[in-house]
Amino acid sequence: MDTPRQDLRRCLRRQGFNRVHVDYVLCESQIEGFKRRFGHTDYETYFGLSHRRLELDIKRNFTIGNELYPREILPDSTVFDEYGIGHSKGSELAFHMTRMHHPLRNAGPAEIINYPFPTIDETRIEDFGKKVTSLHERGLASFAFMQMTVWEASWYLRSMEELMVDMMTENESAAILLDKITDFACSKAMAYASAGIDILSLGDDIGTQNSLMLDVELWEKWLKPRLEKVIRAAKKINPDILIFYHSCGHIIPFIDKLIESGVEILNPIQPECMDFNDVHDSYGERVSFWGTIGTQQLLPYGTSEEVKKVTLERLEKCGGKGGIVIGPTHIVEPEVPWENLVAIREAINEFEGKYLKNTL
Repeated sequence: MDTPRQDLRRCLRRQGFNRVHVDYVLCESQIEGFKRRFGHTDYETYFGLSHRRLELDIKRNFTIGNELYPREILPDSTVFDEYGIGHSKGSELAFHMTRMHHPLRNAGPAEIINYPFPTIDETRIEDFGKKVTSLHERGLASFAFMQMTVWEASWYLRSMEELMVDMMTENESAAILLDKITDFACSKAMAYASAGIDILSLGDDIGTQNSLMLDVELWEKWLKPRLEKVIRAAKKINPDILIFYHSCGHIIPFIDKLIESGVEILNPIQPECMDFNDVHDSYGERVSFWGTIGTQQLLPYGTSEEVKKVTLERLEKCGGKGGIVIGPTHIVEPEVPWENLVAIREAINEFEGKYLKNTL
């Protein structure tokens, strides 16, 4: 019998499966609720995940974040990520959502070139490799987080409107910034591939609720070649690494181009923005899917029976070849009832009981 890791890899290559694979990411309050129920926080084991998320330690190359903002006075509560991007809370009710501050807004080419971009922490790579090996020894797949790959990291630094203007006017600042971020992304991708990661999770949001964030031609010119460069960097080291790509929103016009670029798994196929059946009919022979259970409408406001019905429909649509890891399309927010999370697992059990017993 295959390990969960081996079976997940087969499923994502649409070569069949011995179990249905699932994914959950819970917000802090959901984790606290889980702990009150069960006395521990290991919801990944409880829900039967075949993989675990890992992330490399990144080296910050600045000392004081405020000094990166000569043109802006930041709120006292601002915290800084490894890029030096500032995050402040607009409200205590915002949970994990923050107001973003852009250190390279209005910066010239020289300032962008000399900016203290993050780098891989070389001293931590060996320990990271041991974590990957440990997961594999337990029969679990390793899932490396590397979203904000090129586009998002770049506009977070410069601001979306300014980077878009740079791209549309062919300002040299766009190429400088995007190349700097791409080089950093390639170094991460190579480190992950060298460590033996199974699934490399790339991603940049390029869709909105009902349309595109930027037109396809602009994306093809500025972002597609850089995404391909990151994917090639990983595949050169480990051709078997699976390439996962996340974008919320409506992205149908990009899907062909993403597949051409080397994307093998699409996440999350947000049902409020795209019809899963239509996407599967068009692309299900060429790409696999991860997520698909809506966190905007179905999970917070639907009944457990409705959640179970949709989950079963997704699994039946994909059929015996697999090609899906079922689960919420995004982090599970506080308003989602516990019963609706359990309903996904119940649907999986029902599908396995009816379908797999007749096919194995």
